[in-house]
Parts: sequence; C-alpha cells; structure tokens
Amino acid sequence: MAVNYKDLGLVNTREMFKRAINGGYAIPAFNFNNMEQLQAIIKASSDLKSPVILQVSKGARNYANATLLRYMSQGAVEYAKELGCKHPEIVVHLDHGDSFETCRSCVDMGFSSVMIDGSSLPYEENIALTKKVVDYAHQFDVTVEGELGVLAGVEDDVVAAESHYTKPEEVIDFVSRTGVDSLAIS
Repeated sequence: MAVNYKDLGLVNTREMFKRAINGGYAIPAFNFNNMEQLQAIIKASSDLKSPVILQVSKGARNYANATLLRYMSQGAVEYAKELGCKHPEIVVHLDHGDSFETCRSCVDMGFSSVMIDGSSLPYEENIALTKKVVDYAHQFDVTVEGELGVLAGVEDDVVAAESHYTKPEEVIDFVSRTGVDSLAIS
C-alpha cells in the first residue's frame, strides 16, 4: 500500500530550497544508516531550528527495510516536535537512486524527494530516465534531483575510473527537458 510523505509529516525540497536561496543559507543533508545517527541528526537540527535532509542510499534502504524506514521517518518528525520544533522541516531523500523502479518504490513508501543518478548513461538516456522519474514523482508532489557529470571514485555502488565534468551548455537543456527540481553536477 502506497503512503504519501505528507501523511508522515515530511516536506519536499521545493519551498525549502527557495527559502534557502533567498535567505543565503545552506541546508544540511546527512546520510544515515541506523537509529542512533537519526536521533543525533534530528536532535541537532531541532536544537538549531534548522531544516534538514535525511538521505538514504540504496544500500542503507536495503539494510534498514523500506517499511521500517517509513516509520522511522514519521518517528523523526514526532521526535522533532517533542524537542520543541512546532513545524519540523524534514525531507527524506533517496540518494543516488539507480533505476526508475527504486525511485518509484521510494515515492510509494513515503520519501519526499528522490535522486535519479543516470550520470553514467549516455546523455539522451539520462534525460529519458530522469524524465520518467520526474513524471512519476511529480504526480505525488515528490521532488526529484538529477545528475549530470561523473566524479572519479566510488559513490555508493557507483565506480567511475575517470571524471566527466558537467558541461555547462547541457545544464539548461537537461533541466528544461526533464523537469528536475534540483541537479547534482561535477
């Protein structure tokens, strides 16, 4: 059964990013792998009255279990309220989603934001995959981050032997053709 992130008390990144850009500040995004890390992140963000992005990698999602993550997300919102944050601004974001199926599953399980990382694909295939994720996620007001360019090294399960930096001339084309809400670049 699908659940909407709003029912868990989460927010997406759209208004959060607008306020940050207009206010000249950054929003912290933390990957977490267990309850203790989640507690520390929520405690710190609540103490500082800061919006926060909780990032979940595909590996962490598999480890934690999708159903448990949904309730941990809801629990994070309630914990922030207990700590005195009347209207917590918490995003649960899939970090480096590698397929449409993974992104769809996260949307259906209450994530408020997903990243589709098609950066290792040829440009037109990256556009097609990213647009497919955007078209699905936006039906539920879930924000989508895309990626253009690849940094050498290992990120989650993605290994790149050499860097392919983002070409500035592709950014406008990519964003306008996919409709992504945000973009990771290299």
